[in-house]
Amino acid sequence: MTEVAERMPGRVDGVDAARGLALIGMFVAHVSPVVESFQAAEFIALADERPRLLFALTAGIGLGFISGGMRPIVDGRQGLRRQIAIRAVILVILGFLIWATLNPLVFIILDVYGVAFLLMLPLLFIPIRAALALGIGLLAVTPALAELGARTEFVDAVRDTPLRFLSDWIVGGAYPVIVWVPVMLIGLAFARMDLGSPRVVGAIALAGTAAASVFLPIATLLPPPDRVCVAGWWVPLRASLETLGNVGVGALIVAAMLTLTALARPGVRRAAGTILSPITAMGSMPLSIYTLHLVVISLAIREENGVQTDDSWALVIGLVVGSMVFAWLWRRYLGRGPLERALRAASGRDRAERHPSPFRG
Repeated sequence: MTEVAERMPGRVDGVDAARGLALIGMFVAHVSPVVESFQAAEFIALADERPRLLFALTAGIGLGFISGGMRPIVDGRQGLRRQIAIRAVILVILGFLIWATLNPLVFIILDVYGVAFLLMLPLLFIPIRAALALGIGLLAVTPALAELGARTEFVDAVRDTPLRFLSDWIVGGAYPVIVWVPVMLIGLAFARMDLGSPRVVGAIALAGTAAASVFLPIATLLPPPDRVCVAGWWVPLRASLETLGNVGVGALIVAAMLTLTALARPGVRRAAGTILSPITAMGSMPLSIYTLHLVVISLAIREENGVQTDDSWALVIGLVVGSMVFAWLWRRYLGRGPLERALRAASGRDRAERHPSPFRG
């Protein structure tokens, strides 16, 4: 373990900062108004796919941290899995409660997040290389499979039943678990590496840059309908290429935030830490910030020309600035986020700190 890793705090600011940026991207995707400029529309569209993949990537890193980081725990693995399973079930229930009571005009991430956590339980302690190989290998095919599945008559039929959430969890929604789990596996592998090493973080940045530089341009060059025929199936190849490239962007962002907050020269670290502190605070309490933003946008729903909407640039700015101020003040004076604290207590995490790690989630 490097000297930098040894002196890292209980939370890793670089990962929290990346997660905070993902939250801001979600705010833009959720409530930004329709724009006439094609370039502006394309820019806003980036806030739809990349932030949620970055969120999944940091979720996998978080799972790696709480399971021991570079030194996976040996004793208490079953207890840890039980704690994560309890968290997952609570997230699923919370997602349904928000949908039933607030009914915001956006896809809700929490229930899918919980399902993905449950699917990650048997994979939590696989070796680094296996996690990377499985994650990247699955990511090459699962986005295309999700696109295929979402277009089938069976999924369409399920969407017309009370079990619609099952199709949304697996393939049909904005956050299908068959895509999220591979991304989380890649994040899990990152957490098993020495994220205090400039060489390791540089390798992550290089790999992310390479993935984004190769796959995203190829995806944009594919002619309509952006599919190839494989064994009689029309497979949306572009979906897989774009997902691989966007996960590469996420890896680059994580590496950049780690560099700025932990590996740069002391003066740069201090300046970056100060500038990023509101975003880092947001990323340290993602459940609280995400849930509060759903409450706010639900209250902002109005009717325009007979159509319900919550879109507003004022709301985008209010969510970003308000979340930063709230998170920064709460973290400074009260510590862990309110819902994070409740979730931790409910899962038994407070009673079972069995393995000290330099990386905590």
